[in-house]
Amino acid sequence: MPKAWQVHRWCEPEEMTFAEVRLPEPGPGEVRVRNLASAINFFDILQIQGKYQVKPPFPFTAGAEVAGVIDGVGEGVSEWKLGDEVVALPWGGGFAEFSVAQANRVWPLPQGMSAVEAASMPIVYHTSWFALTHRAALKAGEWLLVHAGASGVGMSAIQLGAALGARVIATAGSAAKLDFCRAQGALYALDYSGPEWVDKVKDITGGGANVIYDPVGADIFDLSTKCIAAEGRLLVIGFAGGRIPTIAANRVLLKNISIVGVLWGGYVANRPEYLAATQESLVGLFHEGRIRPVVGPTYGLDEAPAALRDLASRRILGKAVIAL
Repeated sequence: MPKAWQVHRWCEPEEMTFAEVRLPEPGPGEVRVRNLASAINFFDILQIQGKYQVKPPFPFTAGAEVAGVIDGVGEGVSEWKLGDEVVALPWGGGFAEFSVAQANRVWPLPQGMSAVEAASMPIVYHTSWFALTHRAALKAGEWLLVHAGASGVGMSAIQLGAALGARVIATAGSAAKLDFCRAQGALYALDYSGPEWVDKVKDITGGGANVIYDPVGADIFDLSTKCIAAEGRLLVIGFAGGRIPTIAANRVLLKNISIVGVLWGGYVANRPEYLAATQESLVGLFHEGRIRPVVGPTYGLDEAPAALRDLASRRILGKAVIAL
């Protein structure tokens, strides 16, 4: 029987159960993927802990993005066949040997991309593409400030911002992470362990960043409002810093700024055509050599709790991936 990590109650990653499970059967409009790689995201940890907005019924298996081989095809699916190499968004069930996904949330494995790289692409690159092009309408030549630049979403935002012609500043919390940000295309990389980065951003830009990409929240959000340009857009990506910040409406008014929510998952839930178009754009940029997922450490399926703990402890540069 295949194996999977199961969550039977809200818990820490180390308290999940690694168990034999029944082989999942694809329903109408679905396919089953034999996973070769499953990428890890910060929200996986929150979901396991019961702190995420999506709370599946118990028992469930976390993991939202995989790459592998089509192993089963449900009724009504004609675009995929057994043996096709694919990348998929199963929206749960990724930390397992087999996952089931809707057929319209599956795409061919990009030529020249490994399975571990391909599994790293959907969540963070789709999120950043949606944030920068659709929500922020980022223009070439604008200043883009990317927080947590060495994280998965930060990496994708730096690469995509540079590909779109923006001038990118990134923040991170160590020398190694700052070097990583520069390698992704950041023109400037600033340590955000203290508040000094705010004045540095204003000095570099001559007044403030036009677009700020913030997956951290907490104090980083508060300080970002002090170095945003007039008519700037502050993108609310997430709250990895723990505290959900607030802002007085008069500050938004006086600076003519926009606080812009980025809930990519909610937007694409009923828009598979947007997902497909985004994937096509991203694969095009990959083939042009303008973006490429950077995979940090890889882990065996039995090491999933350790991988999640390393991510929670900010030990990962780029993406952490389970390789099966």
